[in-house]
Amino acid sequence: MSNQVLHGEARKGKATAEYKTWTRIRERCLSPGSKDYPSYGGRGIRVCKEWDNFTNFKRDMGVRPPGTTLDRIDNDGHYSHINCRWATRKVQARNRRSTVRLKFNGLAMSIAEWADRNGLNYETLFARISRGWSIDRALSTPATSRRFQG
Repeated sequence: MSNQVLHGEARKGKATAEYKTWTRIRERCLSPGSKDYPSYGGRGIRVCKEWDNFTNFKRDMGVRPPGTTLDRIDNDGHYSHINCRWATRKVQARNRRSTVRLKFNGLAMSIAEWADRNGLNYETLFARISRGWSIDRALSTPATSRRFQG
């Protein structure tokens, strides 16, 4: 058997970023021997049937923009065109299962997103919430500097 690439997704002898992504999501969801399987296939995350074919994955997701990787919008949802996007590391870091979300005025966002939105330092907002401040008070109280003013 030859090492010929049949999927047409090689550039200069190397698989494209999109093809590598497709193979990785399938491995983590379908291969119990994969180190990532327990966090994906082992907890029920699947790849949609349409994406059994790489051409369909590429059609749905398009070319990966620079500086992005594949992200599932709902971390408990499956890999499919309605639940996936190309996202930056910053966006993905705010979309982890372990990310603490605060709900306020009908919006649920991560502490980092609330801090950015309200002009607060992440550590300041996190400390306020950890100390038991109400979300309203934590978000509306301006930050003050405790640096020595000598």
